[in-house]
Amino acid sequence: MAISTQSRAPGYGLPPANTGNWLLDRIANASMAFVHLERRFDPFFRPLFDALFRELLTLATTAVINLGRKDEGLKIAEERPEPNEEAYLAEIIATMGKQMQGLWKPGNYQRGGNTKTHGIVRGEFIVRDDLPANMKRGIYATPRTYPAWVRFSGPGPYITPDIDDVGFMSMSIKLMDVPGPKLMDDEKFTQDMFGVSTPTFVTADTKSNSDLQHWSLKNASIFHFIKWKNHHMLDLIMQSLWIKTQSSPLESQYFSCVPYLLGEGQAMQYSMWSRLTTRTPVPCLPLRPPDNYLRDAMVATLAKQDVEFDILLQLQTNSFKMPIENNAVYWPPSNSPRIPAAILRIPRQKFDSPEQLDFAKVLSYNPWHCIAEHRPLGNQSRARLHMYKELSTFRQSMNGVQHYEPNGSETFPA
Repeated sequence: MAISTQSRAPGYGLPPANTGNWLLDRIANASMAFVHLERRFDPFFRPLFDALFRELLTLATTAVINLGRKDEGLKIAEERPEPNEEAYLAEIIATMGKQMQGLWKPGNYQRGGNTKTHGIVRGEFIVRDDLPANMKRGIYATPRTYPAWVRFSGPGPYITPDIDDVGFMSMSIKLMDVPGPKLMDDEKFTQDMFGVSTPTFVTADTKSNSDLQHWSLKNASIFHFIKWKNHHMLDLIMQSLWIKTQSSPLESQYFSCVPYLLGEGQAMQYSMWSRLTTRTPVPCLPLRPPDNYLRDAMVATLAKQDVEFDILLQLQTNSFKMPIENNAVYWPPSNSPRIPAAILRIPRQKFDSPEQLDFAKVLSYNPWHCIAEHRPLGNQSRARLHMYKELSTFRQSMNGVQHYEPNGSETFPA
């Protein structure tokens, strides 16, 4: 089903900037127009650029970021609360809630972030039997298979034609039949995992996240990055190295960006890497592709074959170069290689019925749906505990739906 830019609600399509300053509005709108133009030509040069320069420039940007940071002498897996964390969290929740109220109508409230659902599909999370002994913790302790619901989505907070988003995708995995007590008690048998298509988070901490949400509410996120004081240009450079015109949600890599425990005293980040080696051509470029071409690519692939992702774990080995509290710093594989730990298998299937797409609306993903061995770490993860819960509860209450814990037995019309 195509999404019309003649919006059924304000959240459909990309609204113009509303900073209250005509010059800032023009700059923000012009920057977005440039991004949209670049996305039409990106696939013609980006593969070669990425192969030659992306990793090198990522490491160079990381080095510059680290020059401006102070080594606080933290231990491996040690957290240290940031000043005014709770105040910044309250600002984030209030701002995102206000934005959701401005974009959506009751009965059709969408998520505040990772908003557009490309698809929600069945999967199997298969733990490998060849992990090193020190990594056999939590869900990785013994070889076994967990059923999963996997949601692929776009960036948000708006629902736009795919070519008009910022070139960013996310993956949310809900494992089921996971034994043991959970850190959130609203679900008893699930473990949630998250990944985005950039290896660092768009903001370093809750303070900068609060500022980003302030500008996002004004539809002018560019000014979070380029303002005169307290700018975030290095974060913009890092994100720009990885966002691009995407070919298919099934053909990308996804990164946790924030750390988690891997048993007591060990911290890790994880990532998901598609085993697909081919890339679906984006139709019609440099003209306008179909609004939902990313979902169309998923439909075509899963109609003919299974898809697998390698789940890789990266242990924290240096507390400064691989920080817990700053999520804008890239964890270099040279410091700690990514170790294969599991396989996410998405079997051949049909998933694009309206009923199955709507199933995503009743699910709540939260990184604190987890066992203690994989507790989320850092200030932005601490913020997610309350932010995701409050905004999910708000969204579902406005839509008149109840919280639902899936068990894998759900079925939908073909």
